[in-house]
This record gives sequence, C-alpha cells and structure tokens, in this order.
Amino acid sequence: MRIVLDTDAVVAGMRSPSGASAAILRAARQGETTLLLSVALALEYEAICSEAGHQLASGLSGREVDVFVNAVIALAEPVQTHFLWRPQLRDPGDEMVLEAAVNGRADALVTFNLRDFGSAPSRFGVDLLLPREAIGRIRNREG
Repeated sequence: MRIVLDTDAVVAGMRSPSGASAAILRAARQGETTLLLSVALALEYEAICSEAGHQLASGLSGREVDVFVNAVIALAEPVQTHFLWRPQLRDPGDEMVLEAAVNGRADALVTFNLRDFGSAPSRFGVDLLLPREAIGRIRNREG
C-alpha cells in the first residue's frame, strides 16, 4: 500500500508511540507499506514537528525530534511534483499533501483532517483515511 501521511499524522506518530500513526511508521520501517513524500511536505514535517509544543508533548529533545523527522524522511519514497491541480482544497496548506499523493500514485492519503480534504482525493483515485483505518488496511494486507 502506497500512502502519503499528512503532517498531523506524523506529529501524532511522534507524540503518541502507541497510536495508529506510530504503527503506520513502524509498518513502513518493516516494509509493510510505502510512505511517499515530496520535498515540500518533508520541509513541513520538519518545521511542524520541531515546534516547541509538539516537542514538549512528545517528551523528545530537539535532537531526538531531528532524528525522528530524518528517520521518517529516510523511510519515504521521494515524489516529484510534475502536475499541480490547485486549487482543489479549502486550505491551501493541504494542497501539497494532495499533490504528493496524486503525483506519487498513492493508494491513500492519511490524515485526521478529513473535512478539509473532502472528496478531492477520490477524484484522483486516492482513498482518504484516518490513521486507524490505514493501519487496519495495512494489517489486513499482511494476513
């Protein structure tokens, strides 16, 4: 399964090691799913995960946050953005997430922010999933 993680899912994986988002990251590390990532999205992961509130909530030092983000980036298959379909979404900040999914030929875009993505991913053949739904699909493909 090829997936793009919205930044909120990556932050959740950092803040809650026992949650569904962290389980997705472990599945990617074990080769059970493929993370897709554009340069723009990688820069957003780095910026948002490094915010003081997220760092404090995760209990990680600044160096540990850097290691976490670099590990997520290293796990991912790079996606080059060849086509832009803007505007598709209410929040312009989410456009790069959708573009990574479409250009990377993702099976799913994983986010807690379903409302802001609406039906746009489905127009491109990409499923919109909550992290718990995504890890469920990943685990079902294993067995």
